[in-house]
Amino acid sequence: MADSTNSDSSTTDSAKTPTNENTLDIESAAVTARQAVANEYGEPSTVVEIVKAELPLPDPGQVVIDVTAIGVNPADAKTVRGVMGTDESKLPIPIGNELAGVVRAVGDPLDGQTPSFAVGDEVVAYPISGAYADHVVVNEKSVHIKPAGLDDEHAASLLLAGVTAADAIATAGVQADDTVLIHGGAGAVGVIAVQLAGKIGATVIATAAPANHDHLRELGAIPVAYGDGLLERVQAAAENPVTVAIDTVGTDEAVDVSLALVDDRDRIVSIAAFGRGDDGIVLIDGSTPQSKENRSNAIDGLIADAASGALVTDVAGTYPLDQAAKALDDILSSHPRGKFVLLP
Repeated sequence: MADSTNSDSSTTDSAKTPTNENTLDIESAAVTARQAVANEYGEPSTVVEIVKAELPLPDPGQVVIDVTAIGVNPADAKTVRGVMGTDESKLPIPIGNELAGVVRAVGDPLDGQTPSFAVGDEVVAYPISGAYADHVVVNEKSVHIKPAGLDDEHAASLLLAGVTAADAIATAGVQADDTVLIHGGAGAVGVIAVQLAGKIGATVIATAAPANHDHLRELGAIPVAYGDGLLERVQAAAENPVTVAIDTVGTDEAVDVSLALVDDRDRIVSIAAFGRGDDGIVLIDGSTPQSKENRSNAIDGLIADAASGALVTDVAGTYPLDQAAKALDDILSSHPRGKFVLLP
């Protein structure tokens, strides 16, 4: 796909390194960023552009980050396409919610507090707005230290899916004696939910295409193929009754099978089947106070487990920032297991 751009690839970046690592250096903070934005709602290949913008200086409690990797998520493509709404007052749309990078400059501390970060810190930023960029200014509360054992690509693509999975596990109240059915167990959210449920000690049955069954077995799950006869296959695979169902795909098949297996509908949790709320299942989208708390509480553990190797995720492919539109087109089509990542 030809790059849709109204700028060249150069970045004004001749700043000096700050002499005090915890003090804002105006020259270091002033930078021209390249950003991917959607000027209209529609197909990414036609509406996403790369633009230049002078970043504002960081306010107290903010940091400037030189971006090294950016997570690409299906929600990004859906937002650009208008699936989440077409409010024209939000145009142009800043795209992306998670990234990895290096702290470039630190704003003044809030209320005389010691700054949480120093220039040169390797970090993960989530949740933010406008992650598809080579430089960003973000609030410190959304920035997290990246351990040395976690590479940029996996760090940048970890948290949106990870906190969603953790929220589903917490909302369902998964315990060690549960048998948990996870629909879409090889997807970005599902594969983390599989591991989180397994870490608790639950028995995990996960639906996936046969090509991903060996991977799910390696993660400790019992794989079953989705499609006609799913209910019978799950029943055959389960030594004990299924007590929890987590749906990451949103299909009627996933919901119907979950309803047939799980007696307590409060323990059927979906992140996608928003048209099935009348069935009494629990729908989560991160908007309630409890859901927000679940997600916030999960971040440190997810980062630590990914760094130690206790949590396994996959990167399906990388794209340069200039190909953000292509990555967004590709994310909703068939692709290898794992997340797409943009590299500025």
